[in-house]
Amino acid sequence: MTTLGILLVLVLLLVVFGLLFRLQILTSIFSGSSTREVGVSNRVNAILFIIFLVVGGAAFAWSFVDNYDKMNPPIASVHGHATERMFWTTMIILGIVFTLTQILLFVYSYKYQHKEGRRAFFFPHNNKIEVIWTLIPAIVMAGLVFAGWKEWTRITGPAPKDAVVVEVMGKQFNWLVRYPGRDQKLGVVNYRLIDATNEFGFDLSDQNGIDDFVAPEIHVPKGHPVLLKIRSRDVLHAVYMPHFRVQMYAVPGMPTKFWFTPTMTTDEMRAQTGNPKFTYELACNQICGRGHFAMKLNIVVDEPDDYVAWFAQQKSFSAQNPDVLASFKQKSNKLVEKATTPAAAAVVPATAKASL
Repeated sequence: MTTLGILLVLVLLLVVFGLLFRLQILTSIFSGSSTREVGVSNRVNAILFIIFLVVGGAAFAWSFVDNYDKMNPPIASVHGHATERMFWTTMIILGIVFTLTQILLFVYSYKYQHKEGRRAFFFPHNNKIEVIWTLIPAIVMAGLVFAGWKEWTRITGPAPKDAVVVEVMGKQFNWLVRYPGRDQKLGVVNYRLIDATNEFGFDLSDQNGIDDFVAPEIHVPKGHPVLLKIRSRDVLHAVYMPHFRVQMYAVPGMPTKFWFTPTMTTDEMRAQTGNPKFTYELACNQICGRGHFAMKLNIVVDEPDDYVAWFAQQKSFSAQNPDVLASFKQKSNKLVEKATTPAAAAVVPATAKASL
């Protein structure tokens, strides 16, 4: 409490001194004894503008060159090259505009520093300049937006029919991965069925989900389209895969998707980077809570034959959890028995009977 009181006193003193200083200036102005003097600080500030431009520009250029490889990991997907071209086209255009405006800002601040006898030129309006600086940015931005929209609709549109389907679900604070079985159809999931064992919420009453399986990491085949179906179990996450140049939000209650085609296996990327421990990764780049740092999942790009061998070794969720499957069968049998009793049959609609 004493510290707070001292701080309040100091603040009040500063306010009082400020008011006294302001009162003195106003008194001098009304009495006619006030003179406006431009000291050496004006010249110093003008020079500092140029120094900041040169030193800041040099530091930015050094930082950019020094971190270029970190910002641009090798591309490992087909569409990644188109995304990269679009990104650098945008960066070059914005970089040129940014550089010119900053040079003009600091050079003009130096050139037109205050000098006695010089007055600013009043320039109220110019239709030609207004049209130029409106049309040019509008045309450039329209071109960039169109290119981005075209690429975005391609990777979020319908995937090839033979695409490998992988479902990824984010939750605080890890990723869950589900594959369809040999029927290549994902079964129904129900959030009401989620528990410590059934984290995905498998509804095993759906025959399409009997052969679905979960995996501790993502495996995809090289040179084959991969469709990622994305969901979130709690808050907003982001599926970020830098080497494939893809990112998509995992939004609660709103499934999202994108598809891509990997072009380099994990072993090939290890050879290219010279890092024998290299691993593709799926990271969440949205701060989703205290354990956000743990939201990482390894991705393995296999040769097609190796992927087929890995896929064949996987066991379905129902096979790994026979008690869960037995529970669903027991519930289904009870429903069938209830629906086929004379009393129930009288009130069960024909469509329901057919589904049973």
